[in-house]
Amino acid sequence: MNNLVIDLTHGGVKIAVSLAKKGKNVLAYDLYNTLNTIDSKMLEVYDVELIQLEDLTYFKGDMNVIYPIHMPLSFDEIKSYNPDLNYTFESHHEIIKELLKNWAEDISKIEVTGVKGKTTSVFMLKEILIDKNPLILSSLGALLYEDGNEFTLRKNISITPANIKETIDLANKISNPVCFIHEGAEESKKSRKYNCAIFESSLGVSGIGDVGLLLNIAEDYPIAQGRSSASEAKKQVFRCKCVCIQKEALDKYYSDIEHEKINSFSLEDASSNLFVKSVEYNLNQTSLEIEYRDVKTVNDNILSGEIKLNCFAPGPHHVSNVLGVVLTCLSLEINSDKIVSGLGNYKGIPGRTNKRTIENSIIIEEINPGLNTQAIKESVNMISNLDEYYVSIGGDYGITCEEIDEEKLANYLNSLDCDLILTGEVGLSISSKLTKKYEYYENYEDVYDLAIKNNKNLLFIYRSDYRKISQR
Repeated sequence: MNNLVIDLTHGGVKIAVSLAKKGKNVLAYDLYNTLNTIDSKMLEVYDVELIQLEDLTYFKGDMNVIYPIHMPLSFDEIKSYNPDLNYTFESHHEIIKELLKNWAEDISKIEVTGVKGKTTSVFMLKEILIDKNPLILSSLGALLYEDGNEFTLRKNISITPANIKETIDLANKISNPVCFIHEGAEESKKSRKYNCAIFESSLGVSGIGDVGLLLNIAEDYPIAQGRSSASEAKKQVFRCKCVCIQKEALDKYYSDIEHEKINSFSLEDASSNLFVKSVEYNLNQTSLEIEYRDVKTVNDNILSGEIKLNCFAPGPHHVSNVLGVVLTCLSLEINSDKIVSGLGNYKGIPGRTNKRTIENSIIIEEINPGLNTQAIKESVNMISNLDEYYVSIGGDYGITCEEIDEEKLANYLNSLDCDLILTGEVGLSISSKLTKKYEYYENYEDVYDLAIKNNKNLLFIYRSDYRKISQR
């Protein structure tokens, strides 16, 4: 059988080489024409043949097409190049699950997806599971922790399914101090010091998770040129052994799904497995009383009870993330004291959701590559006294599959009674649609300087890759 890996931009090289190492006959199609010299040489070394789709006419027999979930081509378009082939189709997610079959069966594995809050939730889970020396893939990088110390395996790495395997491979190559491999050991016998793994995924999960956490479908944006959607891609979470999911998303998008272990959470719906009895929001520490009942665990037990905790969760969308994290840990039968302690240690992520003081100014940062109007509304609603704040909106385009509905955002901003500052290309683009007074700064750093100079607080909402501003 021939295996055709489509899309070498989003992890296809890793998939193609991994299959070739297993003795498979592998072809590759560079969908976006981004293949660099190093990766091209890697494919050559492992006898992976680069082809164009037109070349399918030269093949006979079985053709297994391995495609990204967001692929702009339809299956029928691919088949049209040679209708006589016997086609099968597997997503990148599915092939990664196959490649990692029987990997690390003795450790807890968590996969996290959702439209918003993925990275935040991963690092909340990290704080709770820190004593297990977690192996992590997130938009902040591939990381390993040992005795509370962080080791960076790779900084610039995307959260595509192939990079789950890349993260594992990177961890297994390190000899000191984080993990080591006995010479000559088989894959399943390799010694390691990480005792759990947490993987963030953008469009669904691979299904290797003991628990799959789906945080929300805050916006069901289209993918694959409108042939699919975020909710359809994230449905892959139900391939995990146990699923923790926002109740509202479950009811709206997945009510027909049959699965042995589905646990739901909600800010408002008391029929969910885990919900908030009471909440007191605070920009420093929000207090929560949580009730849970009939939570199905990975060990086939059923849990019910209550938890009280304090954590950094200044808005409802942050609290919703906390609920998903707590439910995930309960599903793994993590002790409630450990959950409370870990969440108490979480202080936010620099370059994402963060609160700090610079001179006399409180700076609240809400930075996200997938920022949209709803997320901006939720961020503004965290502030009870807008008179004391500059509200800054801005950022970059072309970062994620999601784009901003500028008309909707402009209408919302026009309704705000606040000192509004726009910045970056997002700010410039929406400025022409505003009727209210605003200031514009091309450079976001000038916004910080203005707030500090005038002894005024700042709510800084920015649509960006975290790396561009996390070092300020």
